[in-house]
Amino acid sequence: MKRSRVNTAELIRRQVEEGPEAYWRHSDFSHLPPTAVSKALSRLAADGVLERVSKGLYYRPCQTRFGRSRPSQSDIQKLLTKQNLHPAGVSAANLLGFTTQNAISGEFATSANSVPRTIIGSRARLHTRRPQTWNYLEATDAAILDFLRSRGNLSELSPAETKQRLLEYFREGERFERLVAVASSEPPRVQAMLGAIGQELRKSPQELEKLRNNLNPLSRFVFGKLSNLRYAKEWQAE
Repeated sequence: MKRSRVNTAELIRRQVEEGPEAYWRHSDFSHLPPTAVSKALSRLAADGVLERVSKGLYYRPCQTRFGRSRPSQSDIQKLLTKQNLHPAGVSAANLLGFTTQNAISGEFATSANSVPRTIIGSRARLHTRRPQTWNYLEATDAAILDFLRSRGNLSELSPAETKQRLLEYFREGERFERLVAVASSEPPRVQAMLGAIGQELRKSPQELEKLRNNLNPLSRFVFGKLSNLRYAKEWQAE
């Protein structure tokens, strides 16, 4: 047993030291015994090979003439992807081309309860506890759902231009069907907006029925800047 722990520690040290400057997590060594991995990473941090960022997360810096290196933007972006972080709010609207503004330090959404501030920065705005279904969404799909949650009100475009651009996104591939598949975990207003969008694009009655069945027929929803969707009233818009 002792020999196994020693070999695991040596294997992890070799992999970290021979690798580039990057973030390291326990899951990067999922093929090895968890307890041994935890101890090995802690030892590497104590030896100065790694820097502990937060619980279970470490960074491997390199020595430069200006001192120890810091994570590059590409490193941070890769980590954000691993953390299931998606653009939200102004950042989502910017990604989709509805605004030229952007949050100074970024705005993100995640299904987790929290994300280490050392990753996203102390000034970033974070929306937590989004549905677990968000973990499997690509950035654009998640940004669209977030844009619908905000009723399109973050758009700098006119209502007509906002509607046109949004419909163009839903004409791409099977995006509408993908978002309908996860819609049951979204707020009712988002499901209603998806229904209005789908009806305007003449999507299948079966897909639309999935959305309508989840809505309380007595409820009314504020569509905000998306109230000009052709069938908004049929989908219970105020």
